[in-house]
Amino acid sequence: MNLILILVALFAALAIVVKITEKKGKPLDAEQQQRYSKIIMVLVFLTLLGAMFKQCS
Repeated sequence: MNLILILVALFAALAIVVKITEKKGKPLDAEQQQRYSKIIMVLVFLTLLGAMFKQCS
């Protein structure tokens, strides 16, 4: 029962965040999108590296 309540609360919070960002968000231009893409690639690499390290130890 607790799991269902947590999932409902998370879904409601996500729905609220999506609605707010749809109204107030603005589209990214090509330069911002390229910059964020580079940052995300580095973060994904670091996350995978951390997961591999955690599995090995």
